[in-house]
Amino acid sequence: MTPPLEKYRADFPFLAREIHGQPIVYLDSAASAQAPKQVLHAMTAMRESHYANVHRGIHALSDEATRAYEKARAVVQSFLNAEHEEEIVFTSGGTEALNLVARSFAAPIMAEGDEIILSLLEHHSNIVPWHMLRKEKGVVLKWLECDPAGHVSLKDYEKLFSKRTKLVAMTAMSNVLGVSPPLKEMIKIAHQKDAAVVLDGCQSAVHQKSDMRDMDCDFFAFSAHKLYGPNGIGVLYGKKAHLEKMPPFKGGGAMIASVTRDAINYAPPPQRFEAGTPPITEAVGLAKAVEYVSEIGLDKIAQHEKELLHHAREEIAKINAIRILGDEKSAALLSFVGETAHPHDLATIADRKGVALRAGHHCAQPLMEHLGIGATARASFALYNRHQEVEALAKALRYAVEFFA
Repeated sequence: MTPPLEKYRADFPFLAREIHGQPIVYLDSAASAQAPKQVLHAMTAMRESHYANVHRGIHALSDEATRAYEKARAVVQSFLNAEHEEEIVFTSGGTEALNLVARSFAAPIMAEGDEIILSLLEHHSNIVPWHMLRKEKGVVLKWLECDPAGHVSLKDYEKLFSKRTKLVAMTAMSNVLGVSPPLKEMIKIAHQKDAAVVLDGCQSAVHQKSDMRDMDCDFFAFSAHKLYGPNGIGVLYGKKAHLEKMPPFKGGGAMIASVTRDAINYAPPPQRFEAGTPPITEAVGLAKAVEYVSEIGLDKIAQHEKELLHHAREEIAKINAIRILGDEKSAALLSFVGETAHPHDLATIADRKGVALRAGHHCAQPLMEHLGIGATARASFALYNRHQEVEALAKALRYAVEFFA
C-alpha cells in the first residue's frame, strides 16, 4: 500500500540527488526543509516576469510586484488566523523577528529589575536578545526548568511571576526534544499577571496549527525556510495594539510617512518595521509554501511525521550503544547520543551512507547543560520522508556504532 504522502515526494527535485554514491536521505528539515517545485517555480516566475521594487512605483511591473508582495501578507494572515493583515510583519527570519520584539517592544517598557521569564528549552535566538537587554538595562532573566524529556510544570511556571514580570519568551516547540509546552495555559497565566508573551514558533509552525486568535499570544515568530519555503524571510505576528505603540527597529526607506530636516513621521505598521527594499521574491515563495502545506493539510503531515518518528524510535532503541532523548510526546524530530561515539562522529559516518543528520548543541546550550551533555545527533522528519529512510538511518547508525566499538 502506498503511504498517503508518497505522491508528494515528486514535488521535491532535491530528493533525486545522490550523496557519496548513495541516494540522499535528508533528515535535517528542522534546520532547513527542502522546497517543493511549486515554491521554486513561483519564485522563478516572479524574477523572470514580474519583478520590480514594491510600493510607490507608478509602472505596471511595480504594481504587479506590490500586489504579489501584499498578497503574501494576506496568505500568512490566513495561515495564522490573525485578525488584521497589519499584524503580519515580514522580517529576514525568526531571529530578526525576536530581536524586533526585544528592541521595539521590550526595551522601551522595561527598567532595571524588571523580569523576563524564559525556559531551558529555548534556542539561542530566544535567549541572546534578552541577555543583551539584561546587560543593557539590568533586567532579570528567570528560568523555567524542565524534566529530562523537556516537559515543564505549570506550577513552577506560575511561581516565577512577580509584580516586576513584564514578558514571557517561550518556544512553541523545542528544536532538541520536539516537545511543546502547554502554551494556551501559559499565555493565560501570563496575561492574568499583566505580562506579554512572545512565542518562538520556528519549529512549531510547520508541524501544528498556529492560531493567533485561539492562542492569544502577543507575538509569534517563525522562519520560512523551515516551512518548505526560502531562506532570507520570516514573519513576526504582533497584536495590532502593540505594533501601533512600538518604535521602529531599523531606519531607512519605506518605513516613513515623511522626513524633513527636523523631523520624522513613521509609517503605520507593518511598514514601520520593514525598512529598505523587502524580500519580494522570498515573500512570494513563502506564500506558495504556506499554500502548499495548507492544501495537503498540517494534520495529515503531522500524522505522517508521527508514524515516521515512532518507527525511528523503535529501530534506534534496538541499538544498544545509542541513547534516545525525549519521549513519545515529541514531534517530528529525534535527538540521540552515542555511548562510544561523539554525535559529530555519528553524523559523519551517517553522511558517508547518504544520511543527512545534524549534530551539535543545536543553539540550545542551556538545555544541553541541564541535560548533562555537550551535543546530540538529531534526525528530523518532513512530509517527503518515508519509512525506507528510517531503515537507512538505523542501518547507518548500526554501522557507526560498530565502527567506533
